[in-house]
Amino acid sequence: MGNPELLKVSEPVDFEKEDLTTLIDDMKETMKANDGAGLAAPQIGVFKRLVIFGFDTNDRYPEADSVPFTVLINPIITPLSDEKENGWEGCLSVPGLRGVVPRFTHIKYEGYDAEGNKIEREVEDFHARVVQHECDHLDGILYPMKIEDYRYFGFHEEIFKD
Repeated sequence: MGNPELLKVSEPVDFEKEDLTTLIDDMKETMKANDGAGLAAPQIGVFKRLVIFGFDTNDRYPEADSVPFTVLINPIITPLSDEKENGWEGCLSVPGLRGVVPRFTHIKYEGYDAEGNKIEREVEDFHARVVQHECDHLDGILYPMKIEDYRYFGFHEEIFKD
């Protein structure tokens, strides 16, 4: 956070011009090494509209249901209801901090997988939150920009003291 590069809007992926294999492998390795729920290409300095997300279990979000591992390229998100829910979020680009962010609870997302095959899913709850969080990075948005009440923003170890 604070790096002006993370505020850039990413460019669409052109499947005919770009080999994504190395980029996706690097993103998987980075996400796994940091116990992330997802990662956007801009977080590793590549300003293309590509995100990855998914996990069976995640120590950073122990109550969260599993999310299938997905490579999502050139995503489009459509809210399927006006209902939003507040939830705690963290980010690999904002280390050590957590904040409560409102997100749509039910969305449709579409885009393409690494081979250029169409993806279209309706999802809810934490899955929907993760997708919205990661796709915000593609538009230069970090989760603290969406916090509505800064009483619920701070260092993880202070907020979640036992």
